[in-house]
Amino acid sequence: MNKYITSKISGAFSEIYRFFFFQWEVLRRFLRPPYYGKTIWEQMDRIGVDSLSIVVLVGFFTGFVLAFQIGYAMMRFGAKIYVGGIVAVSLVRELGPVLIAMVFAGRVGAGITAELGAMQVSEQIDAMRALATDPLRKLVMTRVIASTLMLPVLVVFGDLVGIFGGMLVGVLNLGLTASFYKSSVINSLVFNDLFSGLLKPLVFGAMISLVACYYGINTKGGTKGVGEAVTRTVVVSSVLIFLLDAVITKLLFLLGI
Repeated sequence: MNKYITSKISGAFSEIYRFFFFQWEVLRRFLRPPYYGKTIWEQMDRIGVDSLSIVVLVGFFTGFVLAFQIGYAMMRFGAKIYVGGIVAVSLVRELGPVLIAMVFAGRVGAGITAELGAMQVSEQIDAMRALATDPLRKLVMTRVIASTLMLPVLVVFGDLVGIFGGMLVGVLNLGLTASFYKSSVINSLVFNDLFSGLLKPLVFGAMISLVACYYGINTKGGTKGVGEAVTRTVVVSSVLIFLLDAVITKLLFLLGI
């Protein structure tokens, strides 16, 4: 039993070491060209534009349900006028970045791992190395840049749609006017909320893409291995989203942001 636990702990630390070494190798490639701008643009289109529809749905229904729950709870205390501000701050600072990052991990992260994993088991990545093309630069760095840039954009769209969904509830169910709801949202959001709401998806986008590329590049075991790599990507990314969210929230709190 002790040997089993020891081997598991040793394997976990070995995996963490390999992951951080992988991150260092990718980071080194940021310091010098080429950067494959055309490939980055294509990945931004695939990652961002193709994910917009599901992000809009998640944002809308999150704001819709949040306004319902908060609105009817606060009606008991005669405080429904604060619904717009609470919905906006909750979405921008916390719910928007976290929920959309979870969707991003399930859709984009899993897709990246499956794509790179299929290339790995079919030896296409080895063929790239044989042709003197660096797969970490061509395949990994381009996807990391695209994901890091596009997730904040998706979160902004999701937040706006979520605030609109909350406004529908406020107007149709809580008796608020659209202009009052809008002014409540604008007056409630400050720079610190916007900074936090953009910093988190920036970090989440980089983390999700690095995890996805790491498991994709290191896929073994044929098609079965691809499925296992996709599962690991989604699970690890989901855990790290909540972990990083807690760490970033605490750091911003200590900095007064």
